[in-house]
Amino acid sequence: MTGPEALDRVKELVEDIDFTMLTTIDSEGRLVSRPMSTRQMDENGRIWFFTAEDTKKVDEAKADRDVGLSYCDAKGMRYVSIAGRARIVHDDAKMNELYTPSLDIWFEDGLQTPGIALLEVTPAETEFWEPAHGKLVMAAGMLKSLFTKDTPDDDTVIHGHVSC
Repeated sequence: MTGPEALDRVKELVEDIDFTMLTTIDSEGRLVSRPMSTRQMDENGRIWFFTAEDTKKVDEAKADRDVGLSYCDAKGMRYVSIAGRARIVHDDAKMNELYTPSLDIWFEDGLQTPGIALLEVTPAETEFWEPAHGKLVMAAGMLKSLFTKDTPDDDTVIHGHVSC
C-alpha cells in the first residue's frame, strides 16, 4: 500500500495508537528515545506534540533535526515507523487548537506555562504493518509458518510505505 491511501491509514494509526517513542541523537551521537503523546497528524502529514522547551529532547532536536517516531500497538499487532525532521514551534493558534486539560499534568499552568512549545515532526519516510484480516487470522498465519518453516503468506500482513 502506497500513496494517499497509505497516508490516510498512517494518520488513523498514529492518532489511534497515540503514544510514540521519539528518538533523537544526543551530543555523543547516541540514539535516545522517550515516550510522547501525539496531539495530531494534520492534513499536511505533520505530527504535533507538546513539549517543555527546556528539555534535552528539544536541545537534541535543535542540534540534529533528524528524528524517529515508533508507534506500537502490540495487542492489535499494529506498528508505525516514521523518519522525519523536527522543529520547535511557537504558534498560539495551533497550541489553542491542540491543548486539552489532560496535558495539565505536564503543564501546571496550561498554555500559560513558561517554556511550553510545540514539537512538529514532518515525516520523510513512513512504514506501517498491521494484520490484513484481523489479528487472530494473522496469528494463525504466523503459527502455521512456524510449523511449516515457510514465510507467512503475503496477505497475512498489510505493509504500507510512504515517502514524503
